[in-house]
Amino acid sequence: MKKFAFAFAALFVGVLSFAQIEGKWKTIDDETGKAKSIVEITKNSKGQYIGKIVQLLAKPENNSCVKCTDDRKNKPLIGLEIIRGLNKDGNEFTGGTITDPKSGKTYKCTIKREGDKLNVRGYVGFSLIGRTQTWQKVN
Repeated sequence: MKKFAFAFAALFVGVLSFAQIEGKWKTIDDETGKAKSIVEITKNSKGQYIGKIVQLLAKPENNSCVKCTDDRKNKPLIGLEIIRGLNKDGNEFTGGTITDPKSGKTYKCTIKREGDKLNVRGYVGFSLIGRTQTWQKVN
């Protein structure tokens, strides 16, 4: 009976953590396939998920977001909040935005976790028109 209870508890914790996106993730460029940075996703005081760059893995053209047009303009890339306002909706995280620091463009964002990977989709208008990157969990 103890083994059954332990197995059930382990399965329950595993299922709960499966849909969570909090933690550190290695961003992989969908065009080059190379790792670019480490982004840490946390939940803010409003209960929304945000993501900040905490480490650069490739040397960027600029060390700040020179092409950003909002409050992030000319802010250093380290600490830059690139994901804002995501809310959990079932197994997906939606309703927020993601900013590409290289172009300065901001897109609608949807994230779905599959094991130790995140499928991060940025799009304009409809989700069908956009790009998806797969980020890897950092242990």
